Amino acid sequence: MRPTGDQAPTAEPADAADPAVVAELRRLLREGPFHLALRAALAFRGLPLHRVQHRLAARGIKVGVTSLSYWQQGARRPRHPESLRAVAALEQILELPDGALRRLLTGPGGPSGPGGGRPAARSYRALVSVGAAVEQLLAGMELPADGGLHSVGHHERVRIGADGALRTRESQQIVRAHRDGVDRYLAVHHGDPGCDADRVRVTAYENCRTGRIRRHREAGVVVAELLFDALLRRGDTYVFGYGIEDGTGARCTEYVRGFSYAGGQYMLQVRFDEAALPVRCRRFARAGPHAPRTGLADLTPSGRHRAVHLVEQGVRRGLLGIAWDWD
Repeated sequence: MRPTGDQAPTAEPADAADPAVVAELRRLLREGPFHLALRAALAFRGLPLHRVQHRLAARGIKVGVTSLSYWQQGARRPRHPESLRAVAALEQILELPDGALRRLLTGPGGPSGPGGGRPAARSYRALVSVGAAVEQLLAGMELPADGGLHSVGHHERVRIGADGALRTRESQQIVRAHRDGVDRYLAVHHGDPGCDADRVRVTAYENCRTGRIRRHREAGVVVAELLFDALLRRGDTYVFGYGIEDGTGARCTEYVRGFSYAGGQYMLQVRFDEAALPVRCRRFARAGPHAPRTGLADLTPSGRHRAVHLVEQGVRRGLLGIAWDWD
């Protein structure tokens, strides 16, 4: 009998199997998340990914083995129409009830619902003015909104040039995985007005390497994959570092970091060129890109280093940054 309405589908194995394995597969198809249900169904049928790819190709659906692997790891989620068509075909190939996997991509068992173990993150649109451009780039990369990581500690250093433009920013991060199969981090850079996204450079320099890089020229946004040297399981921590070179935008008057989740330590240091020192610096917080600044506190550049910094022991969801006046 096929499920109707909101009834949860169950696995219907054609032959005898370990009752505990069948029960676990049925639970995952009922509760999710999608990647674990897909992984369990593949294991139950004993189908390697290359055979699954061949069966999809026989149906006129082109999906790479790498994409299938990312789906079952939770590193990506099927989003595009062709990918969702592939998921529907997977249900047939794996002999699952119609809609058994697709419902986990939109239903309550998804990563931001009750079955995901984490509250929903604030969207990029709610954090930054160019959030729509960021989400457009992410959709093109078929990456989940929830990257599977939360921050334990983040130290960021920003250098402002003699012309007042943001020259570089370097980040060292400690993250913890809140699901299995995490192997990457997404770095998002939003340049100042006039930024030439094609000239922005991303460098991975500690425990990671650069993967795909996508650019939104009109918005001055760059999204870069930083691929880890290890596949993380839930609860694992990881340390990595990367840098971004810009220097193409207009004179900069603030640096802001957005936080989708609360928690973790954040340190931001902004260093100025000796030839262009601001007359005043302040730290601030914001609930969103158009909200008023709160938590204002003056910062004094330190002597010969010409730098100001802030340290937040437990960040809140929203925006945190340093602003300055040139005259």
